[in-house]
Amino acid sequence: MRYGIMAMQMGLLIPSGKTGNDLLSYVMGFDHAALVSQLADDGFDLIELGGDLGMFFPQTFFPPAIDALQKLKKDRSLNYTVHLPLWSVEPSTPQTHVREGSTRAVIEIIQATMRLEPECYVLHATGSLAAEFSQMRLPDEGKGLILRLFQSHALQSLKSILEETDLPSHKLAIETIEFPFEMTFELAEALDLSVCLDTGHVLAGFSGKVELFDVLEKVLPRLGEIHLLDCPYYAKDGKLGYGKDHQPLGTGDLDVVRLLKRLEEANYEGPIIFELSSDEAKRSLEYIQSIKKN
Repeated sequence: MRYGIMAMQMGLLIPSGKTGNDLLSYVMGFDHAALVSQLADDGFDLIELGGDLGMFFPQTFFPPAIDALQKLKKDRSLNYTVHLPLWSVEPSTPQTHVREGSTRAVIEIIQATMRLEPECYVLHATGSLAAEFSQMRLPDEGKGLILRLFQSHALQSLKSILEETDLPSHKLAIETIEFPFEMTFELAEALDLSVCLDTGHVLAGFSGKVELFDVLEKVLPRLGEIHLLDCPYYAKDGKLGYGKDHQPLGTGDLDVVRLLKRLEEANYEGPIIFELSSDEAKRSLEYIQSIKKN
């Protein structure tokens, strides 16, 4: 199994004790490669770059920063995946201008990072507005119609992203997020995309009333990346796991032994990313080692 870490860690991005001009200087001088190098020093050679970094650190994906990341990849034998922007991005909204702007934001990050040759690009095909509607108490028929509308616009955005970037469809992995799993999977089937299975999201109930291992079996032929996270299983009390979906292994209800065994049986060799802090990721790796011994 190939385990990696996300670069978008608030503890590493927002320094404590800096104010005023010092903080401004930090933002202006932010070094993306230095952040990645720090994660490599922590023992991770597979790193998920966060597309949202460009919101606060505009230079993050400028050519000089990409040059530095490319050199670091070669010098330290690293591999990258890229999580495409999700903050302020809604590729499925019925608002045409917002949808087009969201698609443009995604396309620009893909184009900026292509020469890094990421193993895959992870995308939330729908955003926070679609998530809000997916949890609204509405008549089933009306709610279904609205969610299909979001799905149809997501399909348009995905087509535009693939057409403008020439990205092979299997390199784009749409994530299991707060939107009905079946509708997300239909998008993957329609455009021959990969799927990013976020175990925490599914356990939290964000993707609907689906069971994690049923989801796993369905997505296995398209599995491009895994976000390996623990979370309490929503079906125990029927409550969605807001704020509980990104926990270290061994702290929730994920059957890690069963999951890893099934991935081994399926010969899964893709990236497995801990969307956790470095300390939490290390604890999760220790947990995996401990269960392997038992």
